[in-house]
Amino acid sequence: MSNRVALSDLARAAYCPRQLYYARRDENREPPPDVQEIRALAFEYPTLLAAADDELTTRPIATTPTAYRQTLRRLRERDAWDALSNPVGRDVRLTGKDCRGIAHKLVGDPPVPSFVSPGTPPDRGVWEPQRVRVVALAKALAWEREESVSSAFVEYPAVGVVRRVRLTTRNKAAYRRALRVARELDFVPPRLRDSAKCDECAYRQECGVKTRSLKSLVGF
Repeated sequence: MSNRVALSDLARAAYCPRQLYYARRDENREPPPDVQEIRALAFEYPTLLAAADDELTTRPIATTPTAYRQTLRRLRERDAWDALSNPVGRDVRLTGKDCRGIAHKLVGDPPVPSFVSPGTPPDRGVWEPQRVRVVALAKALAWEREESVSSAFVEYPAVGVVRRVRLTTRNKAAYRRALRVARELDFVPPRLRDSAKCDECAYRQECGVKTRSLKSLVGF
């Protein structure tokens, strides 16, 4: 089916349609090497839990070694620890009715997909682009296996946090919105206004977005 959407495009559509527009014109869309180094941590949880400070300080973690081990201990107490530590599939390409992309892990029996993020999580839940991405992965896995998939995981190995995402009505609605944007995008969308999203965007200069300083926002 020619109109299947890449999962990276779907996530960008949820984050910022204008960013998706620029990314589709970019020939090099491979993640940088440091992203792969962080994602590799997700396949070493038991080893990292037992690692000494000297070892952890050489790895791309985003917390102190002590805090990192504490977080992994909490993760070990969850039922999903064994499944996350011993995935039944790694870097599995999934093709669904509407989307296609890579599940960094398939975990559990029956398996559910997991996306490994190089970033850090919000205080609760996961960021919307990642919710949309794993809903798409779950739907693609269900399509391939012809059986229901009701949840997925987002892993943040730089801090040792793993969050489960369930295919709720709200999450499926967010997925459908992003899918519609990704499929219908054939023009330059308007810029975001005063969004923190713009600060870290690789296309900020090309976009020409102007963000106001904190002083201007509070009236100084």
